[in-house]
Amino acid sequence: MNSVLRFLAIAVISFVTVGSSFAKEVNLYTSRHYDSDDALYQKFTDATGIKVNVISGKGKALMERLASEGANSPADVFITVDAGNLWKVQKDGMFQSINSSTIDSIVPENLRGPNNEWVGIAKRSRVIYYNPVNVSAEDMEGLTYEDLSDPKWKGRVAIRSSGNMYNQSLVASLIANNGVDATEKWAHRFVGNFARKPEGNDRAQIMAVANGEADVAVANSYYIGLMLSGKKGEEQQAAARKVELHFPGQDGRGAHINVSGAGLMKNAPNAGNAVKFIEFLLSEEAQSHIVNNTYEFPMLEGVAPSDLIAQFGSGFKEDQTSVASYGEFNPDAVKLMDRVGWQ
Repeated sequence: MNSVLRFLAIAVISFVTVGSSFAKEVNLYTSRHYDSDDALYQKFTDATGIKVNVISGKGKALMERLASEGANSPADVFITVDAGNLWKVQKDGMFQSINSSTIDSIVPENLRGPNNEWVGIAKRSRVIYYNPVNVSAEDMEGLTYEDLSDPKWKGRVAIRSSGNMYNQSLVASLIANNGVDATEKWAHRFVGNFARKPEGNDRAQIMAVANGEADVAVANSYYIGLMLSGKKGEEQQAAARKVELHFPGQDGRGAHINVSGAGLMKNAPNAGNAVKFIEFLLSEEAQSHIVNNTYEFPMLEGVAPSDLIAQFGSGFKEDQTSVASYGEFNPDAVKLMDRVGWQ
């Protein structure tokens, strides 16, 4: 009997040691702040029986938490917005390669991190909004980001601060394509065209255009969907109806693309479940859920964007610049923006 008890004790210890590989759960750290994502995670649980344990917070705070927890972190998957943030986590050695032929077949190479350690799960474009009362469609025809430094736009441009990661990634993409010197000359002239000192979030820039404080604004594409949907209140809905959206660079390299992305943690205790979770986020069901609730563009071909976004044009030309370069050139972008006085 004693030998049987010893065998059972060893078996229990072994199970506890391996433990997590049998767990029906996945631990998610996410900086996405949409209530609709909770419903998405429940769909994954319903389909697989794998429970999603969610820790949410601001991207910087979660990144600091991951660094503090180190190898003992319970995190399996980290989701955040902006490829620049994902690059930083990878540079700190906190991700591992995602081995999935399903994911490889869906996510283009330019929308993945080096060694496939993180991948985009949804796309967003940084576009130009304009007030048709003050700006004609002809004025916008062929307009690029670079063109916004032209003197004709002096005192007419609204954009948020240089501390915003979306803007840092836009400038980093310009550096990747045009070099530091050319981008700095552009940025110096661009800052001189600001209608006001940068303030507020992206929706505040769109509001400024609607209210006549600026003629054009640079902001992410999905915000117009959120505003038009009424989820941000009647005032913002009414403002959104006053503006038009322009995809820059259609005669050149295309409109700037950034991502919401997911990375697989290096010490993920439930790595297998984590890969299944990321695969699910790229499924037709999940992609349709995302585009119709957060108004981002789908990563999966064949899934249509929300009607609220598609009305502005869903077949636009996308910039094929690798989003990984946004992290690579982020230090150059930040220093450059500081030198030109972009507050």
